[in-house]
Amino acid sequence: MSNTDSFIDEVSEEIRREKLFKTFRKYGWIGVALVVIVVGGTGYREYSRAAEKTASETFGSSVLEALQENDPSARVAQLDTISAPNASAGAMIAMLQAAELASDKDGAGAAAKLEAAAVSGNLDQMYRDILNFKRLTVAESGIDAGARRMGFEQLATPGNPLRLLAEEQLALLDLASGDSATAVNRLSMILEDAELTQGLRQRAGQLMIALGQDPNGQ
Repeated sequence: MSNTDSFIDEVSEEIRREKLFKTFRKYGWIGVALVVIVVGGTGYREYSRAAEKTASETFGSSVLEALQENDPSARVAQLDTISAPNASAGAMIAMLQAAELASDKDGAGAAAKLEAAAVSGNLDQMYRDILNFKRLTVAESGIDAGARRMGFEQLATPGNPLRLLAEEQLALLDLASGDSATAVNRLSMILEDAELTQGLRQRAGQLMIALGQDPNGQ
């Protein structure tokens, strides 16, 4: 395997473990996120503050209890018994389950779980996009390169919060197909974007260097 291929594999692995799946396994803030989802859900705004607090605490406790199971399959099964109070909470459960399935090397199952959640209920578009992005980045999901490219292109539209992350994935697909010139052009555009985050800047820059290019455009 060439150094470039090895680097691409490292970047792909980092993306798969980054942020959404990674943070959902850090139990410390999950309870807070669940409270926000339940309290902020449109269907629960008419409830009293006390009722909202009780519902969120119950839901959060159920999720945390499920995550204490000893193995991924048991955690997935326990999460499946939880009744989500709204579509956003359901999306979070699906992402937690997908993370467990992926860690158990069931990429196809993880992708299917995310896809089902993305098309269900009155889910905000933001959550649909996150679910679809994670589905497309799951390892060994069985999704072919053409379908992945189409999915990332849909997410790479102006105004989408996941636009630059989708462009990064498209650059990796370009490289995988042997089109390094298109990949370099795409990475250059990413590095020039005003919305570029520090983490993405570092990854894109390292990939440019691995391709023998100057990330500073000099």
